[in-house]
Amino acid sequence: MNTAATDSAVGAGASMQVWERGLRARELRDRCVEILLLAAASVAVFTTAAIVYILVTESLPFFAHVSLRDFFTDTLWTPMFDRPHFGIMPLVAGTLVTTFVALCLAIPCGTIIAIYLSEFAPYRLREFVKPALELLGAVPTVVYGYFALLVVTPFLQRFIPGLPGFNMLSAGLVIGIMIIPYVASVSEDAMRAVPNYMREGSYAMGSTRFQTATRVVVPGALSGIAAAYILGISRAVGETMVVAVAAGLQPNLTWNPLESAATITAFIVQVSLGDLPHGSVGYQSIFAAGLTLMVTTLLFNIAGYFLTRRFREVY
Repeated sequence: MNTAATDSAVGAGASMQVWERGLRARELRDRCVEILLLAAASVAVFTTAAIVYILVTESLPFFAHVSLRDFFTDTLWTPMFDRPHFGIMPLVAGTLVTTFVALCLAIPCGTIIAIYLSEFAPYRLREFVKPALELLGAVPTVVYGYFALLVVTPFLQRFIPGLPGFNMLSAGLVIGIMIIPYVASVSEDAMRAVPNYMREGSYAMGSTRFQTATRVVVPGALSGIAAAYILGISRAVGETMVVAVAAGLQPNLTWNPLESAATITAFIVQVSLGDLPHGSVGYQSIFAAGLTLMVTTLLFNIAGYFLTRRFREVY
């Protein structure tokens, strides 16, 4: 009996040791996975910090030669001339005008497409249209640029006599077409996330599908829809090749979309081709322009954050 009890105790102790080793091994695996996920998440943070560091450190020598007052108030941007001017406003104006034109097309069209796919489209049609729509995001932007230059601009010239070959209108319209998939896809996902009991309650009150979609689903998904709009704005502000090909590279201070102009991104591309010597004030201006673009995008994202948080509180 004593031998049997001893063997049982030894077996229980061995089982306990095996269980403890298995527990430690599982905790070690979990810890390794946690560290791996933290490292992956830190990549975005470190990348953003490195970008900010480079832009700031490279912009300081530029602002040592050009005052902030001249940078924001001068109406000329001619860094390649013998007597250079470094007023950022012509580039900011071109960026804002093309972005505004793009949003005038992308926001209504993207929202309507999202409402249709979420509330009216049959299942098979939605599963076909949404991936096909998202494929537009895989088209290289330089293709969109030549589409704007060779197709959209000649088409607009039929209705707008005197429209120059390079103009912000065609560039903005094509940017709008390019960001429609972003707005439509994110907005549709937000609408699909609205609980069905809200729709059923609307139907029980006698509302039609259109009334339910516009008065119940859209207000319920406003936080996600606002996030889609901010994503579209950020994408339009940072677009490069379309404006470089179709809008022209002349930094004109104009708010007329029928004229040619340059954007911040188009100027960065132009200088990066090697027109200015490395280390010169003109070359350093691309970092100051890039810093301005980053701050502009950051402001849009901050506004979008507070906007979405407010809609979450309301709805």
